[in-house]
Amino acid sequence: MTLHNRWLVLAIVSSALFLIVIDMTVLYTALPRLTHDLAASASEKLWIINAYPLVVAGLLPGVGSLGDRLGHKRMFTAGLVVFGIASLAAAYAPNAEMLIAARVLLAVGAAMMMPATLSIIRLTFEDENERSFAIGIWAAVASGGAAFGPVVGGVLLEYFWWGSVFLINVPVVLIALVLALTVLETRPGNKNRQWDLIGSVQVMIGLVGVTFALKELAKRDSSMLLFTVSMIVGLIALVVFYRRQRATNGMLVDFSLFGNRKFSSGVMAASVSSAALIGVELVFSQRLQLVAGYSPLQAGLLILPIPLAAFVAGPLVGWGLPKIGEARVLWGGMLITGLGTALYLLSFQMQPQIWLIGLMIMGFGVGAAMTGASTAIMGNAPEEKAGMAASVEEVSYELGGATGVTIFGSLMTAIYTAFMIVPEGSGFPETIRDSLDEALLLAETLPAEQAQHLREVGFMAFDQAFMWVIATASLLIFATALLIYRMNRKA
Repeated sequence: MTLHNRWLVLAIVSSALFLIVIDMTVLYTALPRLTHDLAASASEKLWIINAYPLVVAGLLPGVGSLGDRLGHKRMFTAGLVVFGIASLAAAYAPNAEMLIAARVLLAVGAAMMMPATLSIIRLTFEDENERSFAIGIWAAVASGGAAFGPVVGGVLLEYFWWGSVFLINVPVVLIALVLALTVLETRPGNKNRQWDLIGSVQVMIGLVGVTFALKELAKRDSSMLLFTVSMIVGLIALVVFYRRQRATNGMLVDFSLFGNRKFSSGVMAASVSSAALIGVELVFSQRLQLVAGYSPLQAGLLILPIPLAAFVAGPLVGWGLPKIGEARVLWGGMLITGLGTALYLLSFQMQPQIWLIGLMIMGFGVGAAMTGASTAIMGNAPEEKAGMAASVEEVSYELGGATGVTIFGSLMTAIYTAFMIVPEGSGFPETIRDSLDEALLLAETLPAEQAQHLREVGFMAFDQAFMWVIATASLLIFATALLIYRMNRKA
């Protein structure tokens, strides 16, 4: 039955994946309203956003390998149930504490499903050409779905209360659950596949610590003490985890897989693509709202060329991948991404019709690179370790995104501060050099002429920083494309 319904299987796992990735970003537009309604503090607001990606990143390696042992259908359906219950709890959370708890539970369900989605595709599609096409669709959803989050949130908030951004998950979960129980093939897990509880805890502490440290560093008012402690704890836990895996023959992560150049290239492409995509979208959305004066919903709509192009690229590149080859798709996709980013850099002060082309090229490149990355990672791991390979890939996306926010966000702040000159004798507070938001808030309290001058100085400093960030992202992508090309030239 599953063989004849393999495309329905793809639709089921893709719909679940779409919910998972959208929940990463859907709160960006809903955050001001829910913060007001729940009277959330600044710290609670931070945890409402961060609890989800932190817990997902920490749980992925452990639950990915557990899926290999228990069976991926079992993990997927159980994850759907947890995700649905958590969505209801989040939608009707009476206070910030309950919403944070619901977001943690959402992350547990998401972590159970994410490796299973890719593993089920790997095991369901036996034909190499069809598998590449299916993974292309999966990659398109993974790369494009998160960018739809702010748009979905903005549209829902036009008509409903903030809880609707979670409640919309429930009917999709119910339909996917019924179909999954009846359509997905029940494959027994590998009972001989060992699962390491101690290693799961070690890697969870390590990944949560490192991810939290990166997110702390990206904050404008970051605590260097908290960053340092979190990073040290995280790195120590990861080192201990690595040593344990080498001693126990890789019960959770088989590090010998990284000896395969295509596998390693896939991990590298996934990490850098995610870092560049999330980092560029972060500063791009800020410029649209703070400098160009667009509303959050308008800014979200102007980002759409990236995910739409990625949606086109994924299946298209997946269809042609067996003929082109994984290595060419990897470095070629990164090269296209870099070209699109560079084109946007050269045109961002022109008419939108021009720079939107750069964004479309960038989105196409990201979709192609992520399709190649997913295929390279899953295709170069043995079938019995499909869950492990899927979790490695998704951790690459998670850490890549967190690193992108940290590197590009910190670079943006540092260069803005360097170029933002406080007029001598103005009496303006030094906080206007921290961010453009602070300068614009102060401008609202000043006489018209003085306010206009401050805005112009702030916009100039912001655009200087913006250009440096986009240029850095472009150079990073080009360098990665060259490295992947050299790694696979003799592979």
